[in-house]
Amino acid sequence: MVGLRRNPFPRLVRRTKVGQNHGPQLSKAPVLLAVLTIALPVFGLILAGFVTARLGGLRPAATEALNMFVVYLALPAVLFHAMAHINPTDLAHPGLLAAFGGAIVVPFILSMGMSRWSGAPLGNSTIQALGATFSNVGYMGIPLCRMAFGDASLVPGVIIMVITACPQFAVAVSLLEADRPGRPGVRAIASRVSRALVRNPLLVAPVAGLAVALVGWELPVAVDRFLLLLGAAATPCALVATGLMLSETVERFQYLLVGRLVILKLLVKPAVAWVIAFHLVEMPPAWAETTVLMAALPTGAGAFILARLYGREAASTSGTILVSTILSFATLSVLLTVLT
Repeated sequence: MVGLRRNPFPRLVRRTKVGQNHGPQLSKAPVLLAVLTIALPVFGLILAGFVTARLGGLRPAATEALNMFVVYLALPAVLFHAMAHINPTDLAHPGLLAAFGGAIVVPFILSMGMSRWSGAPLGNSTIQALGATFSNVGYMGIPLCRMAFGDASLVPGVIIMVITACPQFAVAVSLLEADRPGRPGVRAIASRVSRALVRNPLLVAPVAGLAVALVGWELPVAVDRFLLLLGAAATPCALVATGLMLSETVERFQYLLVGRLVILKLLVKPAVAWVIAFHLVEMPPAWAETTVLMAALPTGAGAFILARLYGREAASTSGTILVSTILSFATLSVLLTVLT
């Protein structure tokens, strides 16, 4: 079963301050090998999907089908199972909300300020800011954190996914709706945002699982095994689907704009998360590490979906996803070396 009941701080005994000598330390070679062992399979699956699509082995219809399977079945199974088995008291970590929330707000405001100063409309500025802050938490974050930190990262990972799928998504949709022709009223915007959130399975699944945990229901063995089997497909399918989507969303983009968004996403956002998680709030080590790693992920496909839906900055968002995903192999490898 997934949760933090057995030992919520399994890495605490290994954490020491920089510069202290507490016995023999791991050499750089084993640490780098461990990082490559974690990172290479993840990016290997993404590359496999990208190359297969480029060679014509999987058509756009296959990409859509695999994406739907991940979004509506595999990932919801993982999220529901994780939340259904947690101890509700494990959720009482306001430091996580402060760390990851701050990591979203700071680069979002910076991006909005720069784009608005350059004269971009509100809707375009919103999509740019989303590209600079919307982490690929579902497709890459959960698999990568589980490989790096084990099941202790699953609960904070699910909470971060809910933050990404709910308030961040809601704010972006609200700003985009506010900039649509006709200027709909507040009630109309709230109604559209609410419908979008209620229909999002990546939000509904963890909320339903949390409800099961709160009432103390024990999942039947058959249901539990069903969820485990279905959820086991989430990691490989999500990563391959990421590669498939990358192969189909590459458009001509402005290099300077994409470079600015990638810097905000891969450097500024994790730096803010690092400062808050490790220096300003108290969190279990595995939770702090998960928060920083989730913040350092490349831009998620959700930003491109909104860009296409509203007809705003699709090319720059596509370029940001592609470039940030490629460069994140290096940045995430460095970060994992530091964290492990």
